[in-house]
Amino acid sequence: MSPKSFKAELEDGVLTFTLNRPDKLNALTFEVYNELREAFEKVDGEDEVRSIVLTGEGRGFCSGGDAKDIIAKLFDCDMAGLLEFTRCTGALVASIRKVRRPVIAAVNGTCVGAGAVIAIACDLRISSDDAVYGFIFPKVGLCGADMGAAYLLPRIVGLGRASELLFFGDILPADEALQIGLVNRVVPKAECLSLAKKWADKLAAGPAFAHSMTKQMIETEHTMSLEAAIEAEAQAQAICMQHPDFRTAHEAWKSKSKPTFRGAPRPFDSG
Repeated sequence: MSPKSFKAELEDGVLTFTLNRPDKLNALTFEVYNELREAFEKVDGEDEVRSIVLTGEGRGFCSGGDAKDIIAKLFDCDMAGLLEFTRCTGALVASIRKVRRPVIAAVNGTCVGAGAVIAIACDLRISSDDAVYGFIFPKVGLCGADMGAAYLLPRIVGLGRASELLFFGDILPADEALQIGLVNRVVPKAECLSLAKKWADKLAAGPAFAHSMTKQMIETEHTMSLEAAIEAEAQAQAICMQHPDFRTAHEAWKSKSKPTFRGAPRPFDSG
């Protein structure tokens, strides 16, 4: 995996993607959108990857679309061109949700616009104490619902809070983001990436197949009735009980030792 528009590093099962346009607060370009989507799509074929961290270089996590390289060019597009672009941005978010690995956002600074949507597409969010959040689309005359924000955000903070954030586009400091549940933890900036990697290490050492199943259940169950969700979980758990990791954990419990999970995090096909 050798992207040109961001950094990728694999260590002990943890794949770290780092947006590295620090002078632009890691603003997104067409190239970043496409290469990052492709990178997430390839992960499910790489068994050595067991968890993922997404972060940014410098003062920002991601400030959204680059004003010069993307926004200014949109005024020259017709409807077909605009739709091609908006579908491209949404495809990145879809790839983060679809990858069968837990994804942790280490939000090291400014996180607004498309950057904020990318952060909420991740499964977990560690925030630096100086980070700010904003779904700022209304500030530039656009719909607050972009890239799946109106789908994802209410599931994280509730409908009322999500409506407030998407209608007003106001900037939210890290402490308020924690208060409403937008982020999981707030830590000093120097500790943001290290804590995210600590969590990723813990996930990577865990039962990768079971984690992939957990992510799939979280992603799909909210559209089900309670009865359908219980049945889906019954089937998912039965499948996990057939996996070698289940016996590994039991044998470790019997010997009072720590289990070493080696099962591959292969995607689950419910069909």
